Amino acid sequence: MRHFITLNDIRVDEFHHILELSATIKHQVKQGEYRHYLPNKMLAMIFEKQSLRTRVSFETGMFQLGGGAMYLGGEIGFGKRESIKDIAEVLSSMVDVIMFRGMKHQSVVDLAEYSTVPVINGLTDSAHPCQALADVFTLREIFGDLRGCKLAWVGDANNVAVSLLRASAKLGMKFSVAAPRQFQFDVDKIDKLIGEDKVEGFEIELTEDPFKAVKNANAIYTDVWVSMGQESEEEKRKKILSPYQVNSKLMSAAGRGAIFLHCLPARRGLEITDDVMDSSQSKVVQQAENRLHAQKGLLVWLLNEAQK
Repeated sequence: MRHFITLNDIRVDEFHHILELSATIKHQVKQGEYRHYLPNKMLAMIFEKQSLRTRVSFETGMFQLGGGAMYLGGEIGFGKRESIKDIAEVLSSMVDVIMFRGMKHQSVVDLAEYSTVPVINGLTDSAHPCQALADVFTLREIFGDLRGCKLAWVGDANNVAVSLLRASAKLGMKFSVAAPRQFQFDVDKIDKLIGEDKVEGFEIELTEDPFKAVKNANAIYTDVWVSMGQESEEEKRKKILSPYQVNSKLMSAAGRGAIFLHCLPARRGLEITDDVMDSSQSKVVQQAENRLHAQKGLLVWLLNEAQK
């Protein structure tokens, strides 16, 4: 049984194939052609965390592919009212694929262990592979071949950054991470995070200097300084991360051709300024829309090809 828990669950060739499939499906949609690749297939979506892009992209995506999706929130009492094992086994008997957006990474690992249908990680505290998939799909649309493309991450090296690290290794990208020491990757764990797939051209740079990180970057990426579940650390994080705000000065250090990315929601005036967020360099809306198209490519691959 194939699942999509992290990007380490797919090979390099499969990664490229999913991106190609996503591009084909997006092109068809833009031409007004909606092909039902997944007729009568049903997706169960389990949410422990709030969502805009994840829910809308998966629900719309399944509809456009000829299937359906159902939202399962707090009413199911995930892991409390009913065990993860029981939920996985019951859902597997009724639906074709499960998406989980939650708190602990171990929860989605356990869900996949007991499920007899594919499980997709829609976000956990350790990884956000669907976001990274849409991000590199966006970079591919703008820059073409991504080998040697430089992506600069500025701020907290969080779950999105982890998934982008894995994506960069598989696609031969340069990944530069500017973060204060306490929010930076542990250099001794990077090889374990990446796994075995490292394509020629991949480089990783860790620094505390955001201006060094963005030098010659094709794209600058940031995320909120305080994620869901970290509210008690808000004032501390704001103080430590304030030098890592992405503003016009930092964007200028990268050069005119650099674009800005953010996985959203953004806290304007904190990690990102309005003048960058609303500039022509900002591709956040295109990036958000691509959650829809990239996940459709993933769903079609996962259900129609990967299980054979």
